[in-house]
Amino acid sequence: MHRRPRRRLRTAAVLLALAAALAAAVPATAGVQAPAQAAPAAFTHPGVLDSRAQLDFVRGRVQAGAQPWKAAYDQMHASRYASLTRTPKARAVVECGSYSNPNYGCTDEREDAIAAYTLALEWSVTRDSRYAAKAIEIMDAWSATLTDHTNSNAPLQSAWSASTWPRAAEIIRYTYGGWPADRIDRFGRMLRTVYLPEVVNGSQSNGNWELSMTEATIGIGVFLDDRTVYDKAVATFRGRVPAYIYLTTDGPLPRTAPGSGLDTRDEIVAYWQGQTTFVDGLTQETCRDLTHTGYGLAAIAHVAETSRIQGQDLYPEIADRLRHALGLHAKYELGTAVPSSLCKGSLAQHLGPVTETGFNALHNRLGHGMDNTQKLTEQRRPAGTDNLFTAWETLTHASNPA
Repeated sequence: MHRRPRRRLRTAAVLLALAAALAAAVPATAGVQAPAQAAPAAFTHPGVLDSRAQLDFVRGRVQAGAQPWKAAYDQMHASRYASLTRTPKARAVVECGSYSNPNYGCTDEREDAIAAYTLALEWSVTRDSRYAAKAIEIMDAWSATLTDHTNSNAPLQSAWSASTWPRAAEIIRYTYGGWPADRIDRFGRMLRTVYLPEVVNGSQSNGNWELSMTEATIGIGVFLDDRTVYDKAVATFRGRVPAYIYLTTDGPLPRTAPGSGLDTRDEIVAYWQGQTTFVDGLTQETCRDLTHTGYGLAAIAHVAETSRIQGQDLYPEIADRLRHALGLHAKYELGTAVPSSLCKGSLAQHLGPVTETGFNALHNRLGHGMDNTQKLTEQRRPAGTDNLFTAWETLTHASNPA
């Protein structure tokens, strides 16, 4: 008899905390009052990174032999991820240390998730039910087995895997009729009970962590039709993106994310890898290396793309930041000399296959001029996979008008 009042009190406390988090994370934008909540009244399915209309466009282009989609499909089809003989390597506990050392199931989990997504795309393009059945086999194996992630990289490992699983699951659930309801429910429970606790509250580590965690959270929210989870992801996104990509309009120093604890110039400079000169499009990890920077930029585009599919388009809010970031890093990837004022004149590593989705949204849909990003994107087509959470985006998003 006394449990119900306590449960109501706990629920009220959670809702109040969430409302406060949502309000705190909405950035101030001159002349624009951004809504505190962004979840649609009813979710669109499939609706994580790829919509039904986008998938239909891809299928039509591939069937017509049109480029670059046919070459991108052929690349995906030839990859190990499209194999119909793949055996899932599910395990109960995935243990991942820093840089996946130790690696007990880390690579297996990420690659099985990418395989499930690849097979879902194969099904979407070919309508060969063998691909859908194999995707289901992989998702069912993990949902029947996985219970936990451990060690220091558990949040990031969870984020990468849970960014990919919902893409695959959404395509199969809503375009193929052969996934049993009880298995769908079990998969949803895995997302809610194993992955969501690792990602929903974000991170104050390097920004790519929280951005990938936000991508996972928004995808889980869509799959579960959970507006509260979706809203939490959007709130975190609105707080993190302005703290990850600098614009000169921010002032002499970059913004900080809610709860960062970065209170002084020295702390902010240290967090930005020692960089003291800030230019449009610089990210918090540019002077660390371009690979990790790319993870952050990819996750930003993925979250915005999912929000657009759901009718609450976040691209306009972050367009200037993302287009400047893509353009700045593309310029140096194309060979422009790095000035001494930027990362002491040297940039480490390279961007992965991370520009296609953001470029399509910002240039083709919104009309922003992005010459360097366009040149780099077209030069590197077809974009493959980073074997972590980004995969086949020339196929899915190149010049996709849907």
